[in-house]
Amino acid sequence: MSEFEVFETFAGGRIKAWVKGVPLEEAAREQLENVAGLPFVHSHLAVMPDVHFGRGATVGSVIPTKGAIIPAAVGVDIGCGMMAVRTSLTSNDLPDSLSAVRSEIERKVPVGNGPGGNHKDTPSRAASALRRSGLEERLEAILVKHKRIQRTKFATQLGTLGGGNHFIELCLDEVDRVWVMLHSGSRGTGNILGTYFIQEAREALEKRVLGYHVPDKDLAFFVEGEELFDDYVMAVGWAQDYARLNREVMMDRVLIALRDLLPAFTLGKMAVNCHHNYVEREHHFGADVWVTRKGAVRAGAGEFGIIPGSMGAKSFIVRGKGHAESFCSCSHGAGRTMSRAEAKRTFTVDDHLAATAGVECRKDAGVIDETPMAYKDINAVMAAQSDLVDIVHTLKQVVCVKG
Repeated sequence: MSEFEVFETFAGGRIKAWVKGVPLEEAAREQLENVAGLPFVHSHLAVMPDVHFGRGATVGSVIPTKGAIIPAAVGVDIGCGMMAVRTSLTSNDLPDSLSAVRSEIERKVPVGNGPGGNHKDTPSRAASALRRSGLEERLEAILVKHKRIQRTKFATQLGTLGGGNHFIELCLDEVDRVWVMLHSGSRGTGNILGTYFIQEAREALEKRVLGYHVPDKDLAFFVEGEELFDDYVMAVGWAQDYARLNREVMMDRVLIALRDLLPAFTLGKMAVNCHHNYVEREHHFGADVWVTRKGAVRAGAGEFGIIPGSMGAKSFIVRGKGHAESFCSCSHGAGRTMSRAEAKRTFTVDDHLAATAGVECRKDAGVIDETPMAYKDINAVMAAQSDLVDIVHTLKQVVCVKG
């Protein structure tokens, strides 16, 4: 019996979906069929168990393409991903009340979107990391060619969290060791780059003469060999590298906060920093292809990844099994069961208080859209992909900082 379900689409595309025991909404299935039917999709579309409706393409899909990239499938939070490190601390080293710990993390790491989510003055260690990275020069090369891209103070966002579903957590593993885990991406500049190139792809689509129908304008694409294709690859590469550095700088800031309040500690060998919204060149089924993971993590044989649950739910450090049919991928989280607006209509602050009992976190109306009930059951999601990853560590948060 196959561990995944196979769907044939009306346009002749093929979908392999790890969705046994988890819901697949009809709107998401329609998006999957739209993408799978595109003629430049290589072999098949792989669908992770956290799949849900997205922009153009579903979140929780792995899209291999030959000679083309769909910018809206990569999205605007380019390079969004996770980082986790294990410390030598245990639960016995934590104070009874963790409110001061959460407050100190929030002081060290700006949270939220807009100016309030930026550093007022870029920390010296963040500025040094930026200088060493070469990112400033690489971005300038992009902006010189594309003068309509808005210039931003991206330095002031390096080491900041952002808003929405981004978070910083302190977690305990199965033997009560303390981990630090965080989730963020390329912030405002990545959003601006993604938005710009999505629009450029739409305009290019209007000028193309195709022998097939593109069912959604958000499936507009660049063709390999075009100048815009090369420029987009350069921009997306920049945003992915910035996102990775952003997580590293943010982790440094969180660890500084913890050292100010907790007993002296060291860091373990276990550390993971992985994207889950990105595109990379890889080799699959006999061809070099562009693999877009839109809400999915690379899970090659022996590769470590992070699959977080929602606020109040478990998270997992995993080791990939290198499953070829999934293009060596796994889910990036639990996956939403409803929109943010629907969650706010459905749940109350009291519901959220009950769902996050025992977690030091925001418990107000502003985070109800992130409450655990708005997400799929992480245990069902993990069961559906047991052939894709092995669970190495199970984490349960005790502090959660939200943007």
